[in-house]
Amino acid sequence: MNVRKIVAATARDALSKVKELLGADAIILSNRTIPGGVEIMAVAPSDMENTAPEETPKKTASAQDDDYTVRISSPAAAALQRTSAPNDALVNMALKNMAASKNAIQTKEKTASAETVPSILSPLAAPESSPEQAGADESVPTEVLSEIRSLRKIVERYLSGMAWSDAARLEPAKTEIVRHMLEAGFSPKFARDLLVGLPTDADLPGAHAWVIERADRMLMALDAETDIVNCGGIYALVGPTGVGKTTTTAKLAARCVLRHGANNVTLITTDAYRIGAYEQLRIYGRILGVSVYLAKDANELNQILRDLRRKHIVLIDTIGMSQKDKQVEDQVAMFGDEVQRLLLLSATSRGDTLEDVVRAYTGSGLAGCILSKIDEATGLASALDVILRMGLCLHYVSNGQRVPEDLHLPDRAYLLRQAFKDVPELSPHQMEGIEPGLMMAGAGLPMPELEEQRVQV
Repeated sequence: MNVRKIVAATARDALSKVKELLGADAIILSNRTIPGGVEIMAVAPSDMENTAPEETPKKTASAQDDDYTVRISSPAAAALQRTSAPNDALVNMALKNMAASKNAIQTKEKTASAETVPSILSPLAAPESSPEQAGADESVPTEVLSEIRSLRKIVERYLSGMAWSDAARLEPAKTEIVRHMLEAGFSPKFARDLLVGLPTDADLPGAHAWVIERADRMLMALDAETDIVNCGGIYALVGPTGVGKTTTTAKLAARCVLRHGANNVTLITTDAYRIGAYEQLRIYGRILGVSVYLAKDANELNQILRDLRRKHIVLIDTIGMSQKDKQVEDQVAMFGDEVQRLLLLSATSRGDTLEDVVRAYTGSGLAGCILSKIDEATGLASALDVILRMGLCLHYVSNGQRVPEDLHLPDRAYLLRQAFKDVPELSPHQMEGIEPGLMMAGAGLPMPELEEQRVQV
């Protein structure tokens, strides 16, 4: 096999020389950075076809220890063309694992095709295989296939990182906003969706203002006119344990008493399990001068509600349940259509946990949510991310234990400012280089322009 060594100042120039000398179908055996440029080892397709399938190209005497030989298809070469300084450490690690997996497959099944590994690595769709190839694939050990899948992820993330670098040059403001949002705690999906329609010619301050304005339009929140204290009704405060349902119930009751008097407000608790739960609410009721009832089941609750039809507002404190508890559905069904539910979300929880909570407690009768413990959270990006993506209406925010002072109608400007604020300079959550692109690729949700630039290996 006649292997040609091409040396050039950049990868683009080297690939151009390969195409000129060996043709467009030339096979890249290896690439590495050398002082003053890039070195590529390549071979013409006709020479490769004359080589036995089981023959493995070996390193030259002058090759570095991290220079591995592997066949890379022309799309991958096209990916290398888009960057003048490839990440050799990551590529060489991927190539080493690819070569090891390939040798293992050949040891287990002599008849396996030499092209099997590149086919499996395709991020789009596996090619059709012949019956002989299908029989060979069935004999491949599970651990080898697992290694190949892991390798595919490595290669895809590397290529996504290269595409991210291209996008950073073409639309620097957009990629900087994505990096900032990921650092703050927003999900990759929300960052991608929020930036749809961002003007391509926007500078960084303009892009930041555009994103804040769009998030503000998406946020559904109550104001003084739509405050439930003024509108009245029957509301049940639901959510996991420890999010502050009882204290928030007392805060809402105190606001209602101040506006409409104690005779127009009633408290009910369905928490007959937690020690002291009913007594705690009774203490609040005694301080406020309002009646407090205990409903142990749906029948008792319906009877109490029938007797309280003339009340301006009825607030129901519920037992805290994990979103994974099977009894959550029973609790939701207990209230029926007459009772509107307010879901309490803790601002200190992770975004995936909050999303799990919303999915468990969603359904007919969910009027919206109350965001608690915002004084304990370092940022509000994760909480607002879930509220905006799930289309929840934000009724109140709670920032302390004082009754009723620490309950407020949402201040949109403050919430968005806290959500989009910069991460501290020395924070370990700051991202550098192509890390945002790798995170977007890892979530399986690349930005639209990155999707167009994905290449098949």
